[in-house]
Amino acid sequence: MDSVLELARWQFGIVTVYHFLFVPLTVGLTMLVAVLETIWLRTKNPEWLRLTKFFAKLFLINFALGVVTGIVQEFQFGMTWSDYSRFVGDVFGAPLAIEALLAFFLESTFLGLWIFGWDKLPRALHNACMWIVHLGTLASSWFILAANSWMQHPVGYKFNEVTGRAELTDFWAVMFNKVQLGTFPHVILAAYLTSAAFMLGILGWLYLRRPGPAEAEPEAMDTANDDRPMYRRGMVLAAWIMVFSGVGVAVSGDIQGKIMTEVQPMKMAAAEALWETSDSCAPFSVLTIGTRDGKHEKWALEVPCVLSFLGTGTFDGKVEGIYDLQEKYRETYGAAPGATYYSPGDYTPNIPVTYWTFRWMMGLGVVGGLVGLAVLWLTRRGRTPTGFVGRVLPALAISAPVMVLLGNSMGWIFTEMGRQPWVVFGVLTTANGVSPGVEPWEVWMSLLGFTALYAVLAVIEVGLLMKYVKKAPDPFVEPPSPSLRGSDSDADEPMNFAY
Repeated sequence: MDSVLELARWQFGIVTVYHFLFVPLTVGLTMLVAVLETIWLRTKNPEWLRLTKFFAKLFLINFALGVVTGIVQEFQFGMTWSDYSRFVGDVFGAPLAIEALLAFFLESTFLGLWIFGWDKLPRALHNACMWIVHLGTLASSWFILAANSWMQHPVGYKFNEVTGRAELTDFWAVMFNKVQLGTFPHVILAAYLTSAAFMLGILGWLYLRRPGPAEAEPEAMDTANDDRPMYRRGMVLAAWIMVFSGVGVAVSGDIQGKIMTEVQPMKMAAAEALWETSDSCAPFSVLTIGTRDGKHEKWALEVPCVLSFLGTGTFDGKVEGIYDLQEKYRETYGAAPGATYYSPGDYTPNIPVTYWTFRWMMGLGVVGGLVGLAVLWLTRRGRTPTGFVGRVLPALAISAPVMVLLGNSMGWIFTEMGRQPWVVFGVLTTANGVSPGVEPWEVWMSLLGFTALYAVLAVIEVGLLMKYVKKAPDPFVEPPSPSLRGSDSDADEPMNFAY
């Protein structure tokens, strides 16, 4: 691994996948914290306030680390992908500027009001601040995903042959790109699934950490044991969100698959290792074993006609194979895409990577949703599982966030690798996007620097999360009843940082 292109691709993969561990969790936790506070306001049950403040601490840790890793990601675009940045700068400038000036400031401002406003703002207004923070994360996701969707399906632009750059001609076409309309709900629902799995896993661990009142010796009873009903109640809420968001992820994923088949048929063919075009009733590959180069099939377990439905919406739809698409792309784009990774005329992504990441993405997402369903079944009608089932339930809950986070990462890798050898589909190859004046040793230095920095950040993130999770939710303290004008007793008191 000594070429600039190869090193830059590894750097992009490490930086992006690491950053994407924080993004869905942050987006989803803003929704969860807002929901928990809303439930507390409606029920006045102090357990919901304790859970609100507990998960707010974990959200703030994740939010801070997510911002840091996002800044690092922008550095690498300038250092190792300058030609790419120059090419897309005019198109990406408006949406990313709005994202920074509007969405991020919206998040930051109202998050500050929420943190410092516990004893200053009326409760309903305080809760509204967190909902606005959540809307800010949605807006931020919209603009960033619009930029990525443009790379998958470039529209609303013209190519300037003099400057060698893409120039924006239709802002709204970029904002409402058909790939964006399929990607946004899929990513946001996956974020909800991730945060709910995170909540389920943590509450499951706290539930498992101590024996319940029924199993504990009287002298071993303490106040922590009394929190088990609260953990159980929170786990049920998380499980409901997992089930609903899991169904939404599956439905939006199906829509996204049909759009992908239309605008990026090679990506769908690579995801299924479909070499020959299937004129009708294309089979879905449950498991395929191929040669080491990924170009020949040895054995496959298939379900007839399912791929046709996933790709076209009908069980007898035509799905193009890699060989035919290869010839079509060669005729359209020429014999040399310009990538040192690929032979002249090779427009095929890495088949083993796209095939397996596609399956891991779907499999882990489905299992994550089923864990939520299992928790709901085992706790139905107020039941509290005991014995073996009582031990399996928290274990299932603890495994859920790991599975869902891995599923998110697999989905992101599939999305980016399935587009290769293009960085902007049909317009700019990955090889032509790398910085021309960068030496391999310079990319090595930044690659090692980012990796080391991320290792440190990972230690900080995990350490802080474990510290606060082990402490469990703080005891309930009745919050003050503020008004917009405050009161005579606290008018001169400084604002308090709640965490």
